[in-house]
Amino acid sequence: MFNRIGERNPNRTVPRLMELTSHLWQGQRQKGGHHHYDGRIPIIATGLKNLSEHGPAGPVFLRFGRDHMEPLREAIGNPRREAADARAREETKARQDEYQAQMRRAAQEQAAKKAAEREARRPVCTGCGTKFTDERWEVAQVTDWGAPKDTHPHLCDDCKHRAVAAERRVAGKQEHQEPVHRGAEQPTFQREARRPVCTECGVEFTDERWKAIERAGWGVPQEPRPSLCGDCDRRYDTDVQQAWPGARRHQEQQGQAVPEQKAGGTWLSRFRR
Repeated sequence: MFNRIGERNPNRTVPRLMELTSHLWQGQRQKGGHHHYDGRIPIIATGLKNLSEHGPAGPVFLRFGRDHMEPLREAIGNPRREAADARAREETKARQDEYQAQMRRAAQEQAAKKAAEREARRPVCTGCGTKFTDERWEVAQVTDWGAPKDTHPHLCDDCKHRAVAAERRVAGKQEHQEPVHRGAEQPTFQREARRPVCTECGVEFTDERWKAIERAGWGVPQEPRPSLCGDCDRRYDTDVQQAWPGARRHQEQQGQAVPEQKAGGTWLSRFRR
């Protein structure tokens, strides 16, 4: 504190004190125009004349390193740094808010993309063309162990109910008709499974040909070629007739030349006559 009474002139003394004590109070200037005074001591000067005119609460204090008078609180403080820190906090908050907004927009876009892809995969009923509901879609693709598999995974609920009802009606009709058909179908199937096949051309025998080769009994002539179908058998006769024209006639004559056996006689009776 200086008083202009006396030989010492504050205008010369204050600059000299600033120069001698600069290492104690001088701060580091920052980009925002303020200073950092970490590890420094604030040195403040004032005069009695200014105190008497403006009072202790007025701008009557000069802090070394500054060029203007300030109130005491501002002189010992660092208001420009506080303002710069406030601005930095606001800028940081604004960047954080912008980043959060970008993240929300990205999340919304991703969710919309996934929803569109899922909607594109949503099944469509093959019966009526209606898209499946979420509940129907979930039931149709159940794959958990022990969970019953859906009987009609390609139909919506309404079409499934109609299909199940139709199947039940058909099953009911078949239950009434099954006792009649079972007895007839099984023998037919077994008979078809053992139907002979021609060894020459591989064609299955007709019913007439099959009956002809299976005829059995006393006095019933046996088929000479039972492994051939009717067409192959006739071709065989034709080929033999063309190759040996008299072969069939000879066979017929041999058949007629066999002597008839008298009733009640034996083969020895011919020698007793």
